[in-house]
Amino acid sequence: MKTDMIHEKGSGRINEDAISFNGNLFGVFDGATSLTRATYENDMTGGFLASRIARDTFLENSGPLTGLAHKANSAIYRKMLENGVNTTDKAALWSTSCAVVRLREETIEWVQSGDSLLLLIHEDGSYHIPVTNYDHDRETLMMWKDMAASAPDKKIFDLLKDQIRKIRASMNVTYGVLNGEADFARFLNTGKAPRNQVKHILLFTDGLFLPSKHPENDPDFNTFVSIFLKGGLTALRDHVRGIEISDPDCRIYPRFKPHDDIAAVSISF
Repeated sequence: MKTDMIHEKGSGRINEDAISFNGNLFGVFDGATSLTRATYENDMTGGFLASRIARDTFLENSGPLTGLAHKANSAIYRKMLENGVNTTDKAALWSTSCAVVRLREETIEWVQSGDSLLLLIHEDGSYHIPVTNYDHDRETLMMWKDMAASAPDKKIFDLLKDQIRKIRASMNVTYGVLNGEADFARFLNTGKAPRNQVKHILLFTDGLFLPSKHPENDPDFNTFVSIFLKGGLTALRDHVRGIEISDPDCRIYPRFKPHDDIAAVSISF
């Protein structure tokens, strides 16, 4: 077995993504800054703290993966209370997505929530993403694309603040994240896959998604897998960063920031 990892800060002040690995367990976590922009312990954001709490909880690598997800969610809730967060205000909540696998002798166990993804590549180069409904930003990015054309002199992020707040208010209503809310369990995905049918396992946060001019379409994972098979995680990272550098104002390839944080793990057999 061979593993590779990338953990890289984007254009923000800190890297809110995290990686967890302990023995046969690997995971990635994408913390989301609360819309209040408040900071807490050591001037860290809620997104940073949520992803680290989840990372540290899964490092225990004991019991069912769903149990660790529940434990992480509860720990995020307790930490928010300790820091005086208004947990009735979704805009203030600390949150993180997750994608975690545990390797058994014959199976791959996994748990996932939000837009951190698990992708399995088979011997013949075909691939499978065992979850759906992870692209909760699609509507917003479609609006971003329209505004890039109609308001070339405006800061799009500011124009879309109400839309961004609407999507954040949908946490654990239409899509799931670990943010202390009990309803996160409704959107927690879990399953098993036969290990002997898998050549590569990829875990990655949305910072490794290929930027697209057409957010109305499904992400191009055919190209994603092709790039990985030719050059691994480094080639994917370089491809993404190259596109981002070509569009620093985020107008050709709609996205929320010039460079997003990246947390990614590849496991090859």
